[in-house]
Amino acid sequence: MEINEYALSKGQLRKLNALRKSVGERLAEDVFRKWMRQEASKSTKKAEKPDPVARKIVDAIQGLEHDRAFNLGRYGYVVKRAQGRGVTGFTAQRLTQKGQ
Repeated sequence: MEINEYALSKGQLRKLNALRKSVGERLAEDVFRKWMRQEASKSTKKAEKPDPVARKIVDAIQGLEHDRAFNLGRYGYVVKRAQGRGVTGFTAQRLTQKGQ
């Protein structure tokens, strides 16, 4: 069975091409299929645990779900514990660009 190269990610395609150069076309495809099965089994074993702090934040703002005045914006907010002398509580800062 032929490997569909269009369905592969960039890293997977690099792996396949490196195998083809090192061990040959036919053997490379067999090795690559075995590697893909092994990678798939690794990802299914490791399930992420839900973050308890994120869960508490979601629970705290759950009541605002249908409030149209409460808008998190396109990029969201960063919530931090306030720092400084005599400052208590939390601060929230709106993100204006993705990842900032």
